[in-house]
Amino acid sequence: MYNRILVPIDGSENAQQALSVACKLLSENSSTLYLLHIPEALAYPTTLVWGVGALNAEATFSEREKAGEQLLMQAAQSAQDQGAQQVEKKLVQGDPVRVILDTANDQGIDTIVMGSRGLSDLAGVVIGSVSHKVSHSAKCRVISVSH
Repeated sequence: MYNRILVPIDGSENAQQALSVACKLLSENSSTLYLLHIPEALAYPTTLVWGVGALNAEATFSEREKAGEQLLMQAAQSAQDQGAQQVEKKLVQGDPVRVILDTANDQGIDTIVMGSRGLSDLAGVVIGSVSHKVSHSAKCRVISVSH
Protein backbone atom coordinates (compact mmCIF):
# COMPACT_ATOMS: atom_id res chain seq x y z
CA MET A 1 0.00 0.00 0.00
CA TYR A 2 1.02 3.59 -0.57
CA ASN A 3 0.94 6.69 1.62
CA ARG A 4 1.11 9.63 -0.83
CA ILE A 5 -0.52 9.06 -4.20
CA LEU A 6 -0.85 11.68 -6.94
CA VAL A 7 -3.60 11.31 -9.53
CA PRO A 8 -3.66 13.79 -12.43
CA ILE A 9 -7.32 14.40 -13.30
CA ASP A 10 -8.19 15.65 -16.79
CA GLY A 11 -11.80 14.52 -17.06
CA SER A 12 -11.11 11.50 -19.26
CA GLU A 13 -12.43 8.02 -18.57
CA ASN A 14 -8.85 6.80 -18.13
CA ALA A 15 -8.30 9.40 -15.39
CA GLN A 16 -11.48 8.22 -13.71
CA GLN A 17 -10.18 4.64 -13.85
CA ALA A 18 -6.81 5.78 -12.47
CA LEU A 19 -8.61 7.38 -9.51
CA SER A 20 -10.39 4.10 -8.76
CA VAL A 21 -7.10 2.18 -8.87
CA ALA A 22 -5.41 4.78 -6.64
CA CYS A 23 -8.18 4.50 -4.04
CA LYS A 24 -7.59 0.75 -3.85
CA LEU A 25 -3.85 1.30 -3.30
CA LEU A 26 -4.19 3.69 -0.36
CA SER A 27 -2.93 2.54 3.03
CA GLU A 28 -5.46 2.58 5.84
CA ASN A 29 -6.10 6.00 7.44
CA SER A 30 -2.56 7.39 7.07
CA SER A 31 -2.60 7.96 3.30
CA THR A 32 -3.18 11.17 1.41
CA LEU A 33 -4.54 11.23 -2.12
CA TYR A 34 -3.49 14.27 -4.15
CA LEU A 35 -5.73 15.18 -7.08
CA LEU A 36 -4.11 17.46 -9.66
CA HIS A 37 -5.82 19.24 -12.53
CA ILE A 38 -3.96 21.25 -15.16
CA PRO A 39 -6.36 23.40 -17.22
CA GLU A 40 -5.55 22.94 -20.91
CA ALA A 41 -6.97 24.27 -24.14
CA LEU A 42 -8.16 21.30 -26.18
CA ALA A 43 -8.20 21.28 -29.96
CA TYR A 44 -11.68 19.76 -30.05
CA PRO A 45 -14.86 19.99 -27.95
CA THR A 46 -15.28 17.26 -25.36
CA THR A 47 -17.48 16.33 -22.43
CA LEU A 48 -15.63 15.64 -19.22
CA VAL A 49 -16.62 12.78 -16.92
CA TRP A 50 -18.39 13.38 -13.62
CA GLY A 51 -21.01 15.51 -15.34
CA VAL A 52 -18.79 18.50 -16.07
CA GLY A 53 -19.88 20.11 -19.35
CA ALA A 54 -18.19 20.30 -22.72
CA LEU A 55 -15.22 22.59 -23.27
CA ASN A 56 -13.50 23.56 -26.48
CA ALA A 57 -10.42 25.37 -27.72
CA GLU A 58 -12.16 28.76 -27.48
CA ALA A 59 -12.87 28.39 -23.76
CA THR A 60 -11.16 31.13 -21.75
CA PHE A 61 -8.69 30.27 -19.03
CA SER A 62 -11.21 31.25 -16.36
CA GLU A 63 -13.82 28.93 -17.95
CA ARG A 64 -11.28 26.08 -18.02
CA GLU A 65 -10.26 26.88 -14.44
CA LYS A 66 -13.90 26.86 -13.26
CA ALA A 67 -14.53 23.53 -15.02
CA GLY A 68 -11.29 22.23 -13.47
CA GLU A 69 -12.43 23.19 -9.98
CA GLN A 70 -15.75 21.40 -10.57
CA LEU A 71 -13.88 18.38 -11.89
CA LEU A 72 -11.62 18.29 -8.82
CA MET A 73 -14.62 18.57 -6.47
CA GLN A 74 -16.40 15.70 -8.24
CA ALA A 75 -13.22 13.59 -8.28
CA ALA A 76 -12.64 14.26 -4.56
CA GLN A 77 -16.20 13.19 -3.79
CA SER A 78 -15.73 10.05 -5.87
CA ALA A 79 -12.46 9.29 -4.03
CA GLN A 80 -14.15 9.73 -0.64
CA ASP A 81 -17.01 7.48 -1.77
CA GLN A 82 -14.34 4.87 -2.59
CA GLY A 83 -12.76 5.10 0.86
CA ALA A 84 -10.13 7.84 0.58
CA GLN A 85 -9.99 9.67 3.89
CA GLN A 86 -7.51 12.46 3.16
CA VAL A 87 -7.85 14.16 -0.21
CA GLU A 88 -5.94 17.26 -1.34
CA LYS A 89 -6.96 19.13 -4.50
CA LYS A 90 -4.55 21.17 -6.61
CA LEU A 91 -5.23 23.18 -9.76
CA VAL A 92 -2.01 24.35 -11.42
CA GLN A 93 -1.44 25.95 -14.81
CA GLY A 94 1.52 24.94 -16.95
CA ASP A 95 3.05 22.19 -19.02
CA PRO A 96 1.34 18.97 -17.83
CA VAL A 97 4.51 16.87 -17.64
CA ARG A 98 6.46 19.53 -15.73
CA VAL A 99 3.54 20.29 -13.37
CA ILE A 100 2.99 16.59 -12.57
CA LEU A 101 6.70 15.99 -11.92
CA ASP A 102 7.11 19.18 -9.86
CA THR A 103 4.00 18.40 -7.79
CA ALA A 104 5.23 14.85 -7.15
CA ASN A 105 8.60 16.17 -5.96
CA ASP A 106 7.14 19.03 -3.88
CA GLN A 107 4.61 16.80 -2.11
CA GLY A 108 6.91 13.82 -1.50
CA ILE A 109 4.68 11.57 -3.61
CA ASP A 110 5.58 7.87 -3.54
CA THR A 111 3.34 6.84 -6.44
CA ILE A 112 1.70 8.58 -9.41
CA VAL A 113 -1.37 6.79 -10.79
CA MET A 114 -2.50 8.18 -14.12
CA GLY A 115 -4.49 7.28 -17.19
CA SER A 116 -2.42 6.02 -20.08
CA ARG A 117 -4.39 8.27 -22.41
CA GLY A 118 -6.00 11.54 -21.51
CA LEU A 119 -8.07 14.17 -23.27
CA SER A 120 -5.09 15.85 -24.93
CA ASP A 121 -3.50 12.66 -26.22
CA LEU A 122 -4.39 13.25 -29.87
CA ALA A 123 -1.42 15.59 -29.95
CA GLY A 124 0.44 13.11 -27.72
CA VAL A 125 0.50 10.54 -30.50
CA VAL A 126 2.83 12.82 -32.42
CA ILE A 127 4.96 14.30 -29.63
CA GLY A 128 4.77 11.54 -26.99
CA SER A 129 2.08 11.15 -24.38
CA VAL A 130 2.12 12.86 -21.01
CA SER A 131 1.97 9.52 -19.18
CA HIS A 132 4.90 8.18 -21.20
CA LYS A 133 7.04 11.23 -20.43
CA VAL A 134 6.09 11.21 -16.75
CA SER A 135 6.85 7.49 -16.39
CA HIS A 136 10.34 8.02 -17.82
CA SER A 137 11.19 11.12 -15.77
CA ALA A 138 9.52 10.64 -12.37
CA LYS A 139 11.64 9.90 -9.31
CA CYS A 140 8.83 7.76 -7.87
CA ARG A 141 6.76 4.80 -9.02
CA VAL A 142 4.31 5.52 -11.86
CA ILE A 143 1.31 3.30 -12.57
CA SER A 144 -0.42 3.80 -15.93
CA VAL A 145 -4.06 2.76 -16.14
CA SER A 146 -6.16 2.13 -19.24
CA HIS A 147 -9.60 0.67 -19.48
